[in-house]
Amino acid sequence: MSNILFEDIFDIQELKQDHFDKVARMEARGENYEMRLSLDVNVDIYPLRVAQKVSLALASSIHSDGSVDQGAYDHRLHERQTLLDKYGYACYGKLFKCLNTKDGLIQIYASFGGLMMMLEGDPRNIQSIELDEHIYLLMRTLK
Repeated sequence: MSNILFEDIFDIQELKQDHFDKVARMEARGENYEMRLSLDVNVDIYPLRVAQKVSLALASSIHSDGSVDQGAYDHRLHERQTLLDKYGYACYGKLFKCLNTKDGLIQIYASFGGLMMMLEGDPRNIQSIELDEHIYLLMRTLK
């Protein structure tokens, strides 16, 4: 059973750092599914630049075997292989809003401890994600 709900490569088109010193809003476009992404990123710990490519995944669990998270921090997590081993940036949050647009697209909104994400595109590409679901956002830069 796969715990990856969505995965694509995004081209960073814009980084706005208007309100906070350590957070930038990344605007990006997906290569495979032509999804539009708006994501707040802590650029103090994970620096990004315009025109850079990132691989982004949304997952229901970080466990490689697909097992469900227990809802509490596991201090032995570093002893096992997880999806975290494949990515450089990770957030845990909740999907709090889904909107259907007039042109047939869907927008999903998630909050990762106050860092916001909006993903917009064809509903067929993100149909396995449900409202009020807890998800992991996993990202790594590509060369």
